[in-house]
Amino acid sequence: MDRSQKETLVASLHQSLQDTECLVLTHQSGLTVAEVTQLRIQMRDAGASFKVTKNRLARLALAGTQFEQLSSLFTGPTAIAFSRDPVAAAKVAVEFANKNDKLTIIGGSLGAKQLDAAGIKALATMPSLDTLRAKLVGLLQTPATRVAGVLQAPAGQLARVFGAYAKTGEAA
Repeated sequence: MDRSQKETLVASLHQSLQDTECLVLTHQSGLTVAEVTQLRIQMRDAGASFKVTKNRLARLALAGTQFEQLSSLFTGPTAIAFSRDPVAAAKVAVEFANKNDKLTIIGGSLGAKQLDAAGIKALATMPSLDTLRAKLVGLLQTPATRVAGVLQAPAGQLARVFGAYAKTGEAA
């Protein structure tokens, strides 16, 4: 890889990290090409990305981003997972690491907040942004339907009472 390719790679990674909310740093040793491909597919399906990095180039790409404090963790065979969704990258990386001992979570960052491996695993247990939105909409709609049901119940009961009186009046 010549100098211009390295500069392009650093600029591309830097731009990707500018648009990222969650970054997960992993050590991957012994993963086969098929395993890495499977992980990348799972990441892509979740709206995240997974990239095997050269440590020196990754440190250069981190400069000037909110993840700059993580540069000391880039030692050994590293790879990063990142996403705009605050939990997508962590969720897929932790799930894959639980099934495969060749991938180890080292740490990461949620925004400017640095997290250790336990913090990333805790982040992975949180529901995704879409799930939280669905729950919020459900919570907002539930009281409205209950209020409408309560407001309609007296009117319905009144209509039934009038209907009963009408029937008794006709019968008489």
